[in-house]
Amino acid sequence: QVQLVESGGGLVQAGGSLRLSCAASGRTFSLYGMGWFRQAPGKEREFVASISWSGAYTYYIDSVKGRFTISRDNAKNTVYLQMNSLKPEDTGVYYCASHRYQYSSASDRQDAYNYWGQGTQVTVSS
Repeated sequence: QVQLVESGGGLVQAGGSLRLSCAASGRTFSLYGMGWFRQAPGKEREFVASISWSGAYTYYIDSVKGRFTISRDNAKNTVYLQMNSLKPEDTGVYYCASHRYQYSSASDRQDAYNYWGQGTQVTVSS
């Protein structure tokens, strides 16, 4: 059974940084694209960033371009989200997700992912 476990969330002041990690188990991690999504209070879950199975391609929502970086370490079965210059509007629960198909590219579609972590809270104070 596939498991995704996020960590690294917390409370940070605006302008600060956090690094989220997502450890995967249960299938061959290196064959699947991965994504990060977030859900702010009272809002729908939205796409943040994704990375292809090989790591060669990444994709970001416009509001985080230049501030967030997604990466993966296939030897450690882990995907990361480095978040710099954080803003209060980045507050939310952050989820990682694993793509449905092998050799998948970087997708922003939630229905492209069939396994999800439990989420980690990120709170940015002003």
